[in-house]
Amino acid sequence: MPRATQTPRLFARLIALSTLAVLFLFAPPMDAQTFTLLHGFRGGANDGYNPGSGALMLDAKGNLYGTTLLGGSGGCDGGCGTVFKITPAGKFSLLYSFGSTSGDGAYPDGALIHDNAGNLYGTTYGGGTSGSACDGYGCGTVFKLDTRGHETVLYSFSGGADGATPYSALVEDSAGNLYGTTHLGGAYNWGTVFKVDSLGNETVVHNFDGDADDGGDAFAGLTMDAAGNLYGTTQGGGIFNSHCIPGVEIGCGTVFKITAGGEESVLYDFTGHQDGNTPFSGVIRDAAGNLYGTSQPEGSDPPFWGAVFKLEPSGKLIVLHDFSGGPGGADPLAGVIADPAGNFYGTTSAGGTGNCSYYQNGGCGTVFKLTRSGQFTVLHNFMGPDGANVSAALVMDSQGNLYGTASWYGPFGEGSVFKITP
Repeated sequence: MPRATQTPRLFARLIALSTLAVLFLFAPPMDAQTFTLLHGFRGGANDGYNPGSGALMLDAKGNLYGTTLLGGSGGCDGGCGTVFKITPAGKFSLLYSFGSTSGDGAYPDGALIHDNAGNLYGTTYGGGTSGSACDGYGCGTVFKLDTRGHETVLYSFSGGADGATPYSALVEDSAGNLYGTTHLGGAYNWGTVFKVDSLGNETVVHNFDGDADDGGDAFAGLTMDAAGNLYGTTQGGGIFNSHCIPGVEIGCGTVFKITAGGEESVLYDFTGHQDGNTPFSGVIRDAAGNLYGTSQPEGSDPPFWGAVFKLEPSGKLIVLHDFSGGPGGADPLAGVIADPAGNFYGTTSAGGTGNCSYYQNGGCGTVFKLTRSGQFTVLHNFMGPDGANVSAALVMDSQGNLYGTASWYGPFGEGSVFKITP
């Protein structure tokens, strides 16, 4: 039997964050970095606010594109979210406000991708033509935004067998098909992996069934290899035990693979111990087939505060770094990126030396570097006025500059866009 609707992502995040306490073990050394605030969100009709978990997209000209969960001129309470652009000169422009037309999407949380013509593609976890389904918010969409700012809904989810509430970024194959994940819906209401073709036809590639040794509740986008195989994570499913999010019985999460022929296999089940649990972010893949990502704080004793992991093709998981909490960072909601030398960069949504009251003095979040040899360095501690709760992955330009978003706080209290120069 399909299960009942689970706690929405925002509340799951709050539950996870509320389990954090303050643990000041050590303060890693700070590199000499330059932090630049590129934009402070204000909200309202002419600006967005609360950029979510979607990483910024960087084009060949150095322009940044992203989304905010709220704000804009749409008809939702607080706005339905936006798409924005920031030029290399720092000029901010609002490209689109969701909720502007009937049947439009609402609340975009995933990163954007673009085609060779400069059109943008993404998902919204609300809105669409499903009306008041999916707890009254609508069940979400896949959309296209052309270079003139005209938006087209490519597909509206119904909340049934086709899936519901996509939070993920999309990935595109050589034929122009778009692939992503839904958090809920599908045959078992554990979410789906879906494909939308260039004509707007949707196909469910896989139905997750977290009650049957499978993953479920996928939030993150997918990674595709040269053979067309897809890799990703699920926040739920896998092993069910008390070490994972207390009071939310969704399992500890998985890493999975779907072949080009549509066959799904679970590559790893998180245990909720030192390997972590309930990954919110996806994975990156190296030339040898190793997968890298982050997992959430574990319920072990002594406690760990999230991990960076490596998953080998053999299925062996290696913890590359355990976060210490406090100044060492905690709760990495976003995944990692790698530079050409194999060093990793990422963010934590909590921890650091800042003091943001929302985290009960647990810090405002950090930006970190993890070298190939395992040396961990905090590159930036968020303090509140510069932003807090960094839940999106970073993006790096050809000069090694890092760009990202902070979901909350900032100079106007509604989030920020930042740059870190080596």
